[in-house]
Amino acid sequence: MKHSSIVVRAEWDSEADVWVASSTDIDGLSVEAATIEVLNAKVLAAIADLIELNGIDSDLAEIPVHLLSEHFSRVQNPSH
Repeated sequence: MKHSSIVVRAEWDSEADVWVASSTDIDGLSVEAATIEVLNAKVLAAIADLIELNGIDSDLAEIPVHLLSEHFSRVQNPSH
């Protein structure tokens, strides 16, 4: 494994109305869910499978996963 942790980016897809997660740290990760909580659970399950499928070898008993999310919103300006 090239990193001692896995960074996953989650972005809100407003057209599909879902969170979408991907990572450059582990091949094949592409997960979506309606809430960030469900997305997190799906990401962890997918990574567990992908670690084995990709033949990733690590000395760590548990590999840290960082789920980074950003949700852009707007609020109406009352003066306009």
